[in-house]
Amino acid sequence: MPFPSLPSPLARALTERNYAEPTPVQQAVLDAAPDRDLLVSAQTGSGKTVAFGLAIAGTLLGPEETLPPPAAPLALVIAPTRELALQVQRELTWLYAQTGARVVPCVGGMDPRREARALEAGVHIVVGTPGRLRDHMERGRLVTDELRAVVLDEADEMLDMGFREDLEFILAETPADRRTLLFSATLPKAIVALAESYQRDALRLAVAGETRGHADIVYRAVRVMPREVEHAVVNVLRYVDAPVAIVFCNTRDGVRHLQASLTERGFSAVALSGELGQGERNAALQALRDGRARVCVATDVAARGIDLPGLDLVIHADLPHDAEVMQHRSGRTGRAGRKGTSVVLVPPARRRRAEQMFAIAKVSPDWSGPPNADEIRALDRERMMSDPLLAEPETEEDREWEREWAEALMERCPPERLAAAFARLYRSRIPVPEEVSDPAYETSRRPDSRGVPVGAPRIGEDEPAAWFRLNLGRRDRVEPRRLLPMLTRRGQIGRGDIGAIRIFDNETAFEVRASAAEDFAAAFARRGPADVRIERMQGDGPAPAKAPKSPRAQRHRREATKTGRGG
Repeated sequence: MPFPSLPSPLARALTERNYAEPTPVQQAVLDAAPDRDLLVSAQTGSGKTVAFGLAIAGTLLGPEETLPPPAAPLALVIAPTRELALQVQRELTWLYAQTGARVVPCVGGMDPRREARALEAGVHIVVGTPGRLRDHMERGRLVTDELRAVVLDEADEMLDMGFREDLEFILAETPADRRTLLFSATLPKAIVALAESYQRDALRLAVAGETRGHADIVYRAVRVMPREVEHAVVNVLRYVDAPVAIVFCNTRDGVRHLQASLTERGFSAVALSGELGQGERNAALQALRDGRARVCVATDVAARGIDLPGLDLVIHADLPHDAEVMQHRSGRTGRAGRKGTSVVLVPPARRRRAEQMFAIAKVSPDWSGPPNADEIRALDRERMMSDPLLAEPETEEDREWEREWAEALMERCPPERLAAAFARLYRSRIPVPEEVSDPAYETSRRPDSRGVPVGAPRIGEDEPAAWFRLNLGRRDRVEPRRLLPMLTRRGQIGRGDIGAIRIFDNETAFEVRASAAEDFAAAFARRGPADVRIERMQGDGPAPAKAPKSPRAQRHRREATKTGRGG
């Protein structure tokens, strides 16, 4: 038995759930004295819910294997959000199932009258959010006289969300001799002050190797063009093909737009943002848990506390605000011994910030461009060949009609047509991959003012250039700031591969790094409207003469000269 020191009912429950050994935070609380208050810093996804369930087991059970009949609660667990509270309630329910425990949630957004009836009927453990718990206490529904233990989960989140006054009220109303266990991802001064005020001789546990929050997570940094972020999300989802994935956006509008776009493309996607009601949130989460949806698009705030089984992929469609947010988002995957993948999409303008964030988080991601359509189609072929439908053995019930149908099809269609029909049917069930380009910018090197990495050979100086002519000019309202993204996107090259640009009235001449010129020309010809064309100019130099100044610029120049302001 992997947890020999625990009360037998809890040890059996863990064995049934295939817990082979405790996680570091679980081992830390088990090694602590059973009557000590605890101040524990542990990352999301480290197994802390089970950890504090184990920590208070001796306090609640004593030498017995079952709890007394339900009455006034013996333990109170406070969590910052409804989703986290409900998740904790589910975890403690199975952990304490063999002790006869009654675990009741009290959270905002649910029917308070039903909760009041449950409290009146008797409970052992109450799990709730600060506002709802305080409301029940003020109305006399939640009696705290018999409490033996109080747990504050995600304490730093609760303070950030403005629950300090509610927490202080709740703690002040509980027995002085209770055990108080405070769990927090970080330990800022406000948390330490709260602990000093409401804990007695607390043992402070900083779980060794707090990077465990991302130990089972592979980080990937994907270079993307700014206007292709949505397409990159599509291709990453298709490439990884995770059972459940979560895509993070920084705004509600971003969530709404991306969820609609993914749904339109054929993904089963749901949204989680602050504008949804509790009923809509519950429906979205249930769809993810029962497999009706496979992608969740969410904001950071809306995703707090949610736990999605089978979540193998996290995509940061918008760059996280800081390293802590990135790790908190990524910590939703890579749990319970499973491997997870965290993909950060990085446009060229955000490269420096992304590299700083990775350095702070002590993460070394694998950098690459986004998966392209050809790679995904190749994977689709492999997945089709290994589809369970092709490997399932015939059952006695289905054998007769399947054989009849198969024979009828073989009489009408040759095998190659049947195979083609099967392939079409398979492809019709999956979203089409998008055509994307790789900005191919350099990483880990400081760029100069022109966006070219320091030390990289400069076009036309250290490395030869090829000149191209574009059939658009000043009369077509061509501007460098609009032209450059078009050239890089359609030609599938990076900004650093383009050198000087000369805009004339009817055409534009521009430099392309010689080593990239051939691929650029081929990609440009394949993509985009046919009436926008390029032509490689004879020779690699010299550069064409600069375009003449516009009439307005020439007039200003003459006026400046007359007044003595010119050179």
